Amino acid sequence: AISTALANFMNRVRGNRVKFDPDRIVMSGGATGAHETLAGCLANPGEAFLVPTPYYPAFDRDLRWRTGVELFPVVCESADNFKGHREALETAYKKAKLANVKVKGVLITNPSNPLGTFLDRDTLKDIVNFVNDKSIHLVCDEIYAGTVTNGDEFVSIAEVIEEVPKCNLDLIHLVYSLSKDMGFPGFRVGVVYSYNDNVVSIARKMSSFGLVSTQTQHMLASMLSDNEFVGTFISESRIRLAHRHDMFTRGLAQVGIGSLESKAGLFFWMDLRRFLKEPTFESEMTFWRTIINEIKL
Repeated sequence: AISTALANFMNRVRGNRVKFDPDRIVMSGGATGAHETLAGCLANPGEAFLVPTPYYPAFDRDLRWRTGVELFPVVCESADNFKGHREALETAYKKAKLANVKVKGVLITNPSNPLGTFLDRDTLKDIVNFVNDKSIHLVCDEIYAGTVTNGDEFVSIAEVIEEVPKCNLDLIHLVYSLSKDMGFPGFRVGVVYSYNDNVVSIARKMSSFGLVSTQTQHMLASMLSDNEFVGTFISESRIRLAHRHDMFTRGLAQVGIGSLESKAGLFFWMDLRRFLKEPTFESEMTFWRTIINEIKL
């Protein structure tokens, strides 16, 4: 029952434009457990995933600590809103090969943490074509899918793979969670959703190390099966997030602080360059320590 309820909720969050198969859902102890499970399934110690920058810093813990998997940065520029274009992926892939690092996949977060943006359809197609050409895996973290202020604008990787000719579905995997979209971080409900039968089978066996309690599953199955509640919740959550985002960005603008245009997530990317003494990493760290230690933000 919980798998069916989760699949339906994932469909609703994405505007019912895709249909997830409950039999491909593997539950885990939050998105952290889901990422570690996938990393263990897809790569050996010392092998790497390409990750567009900036990325969620705890990925270094989630994917690396116990698996030995490495993360290889894909340098993205603010000039094009940090989109992970095909050229940037190719450059990172070549650098990894020169460093004798075997690349096993690409990891993207869509919507992005920490940017609060989401990738457009063409960029996602480029990424899917890239992993197909290289015969490497794509892990797409969509735990913020329900935080998009206009749900019709967000494009899931599950939509895109249906539009890419000869896409090898065995290479495509999603991570999802209820921590952000439902505000349930303490319940530790994560999801591995893979189009690869072997990955689903192995992940299900590995899930024994991070099970979701029976009581939690029962409660969530009942809650998520209430279609009226789910519809109202998703709609109201988006309205409130949009209002708070607008209020905060306007407040910052009034004191001269700009931000990257964004329509998703629980955060956004501020432009604080004018507060730096010089445009260096060391100056950024000095300013960061001031925010933490003196301003105590």
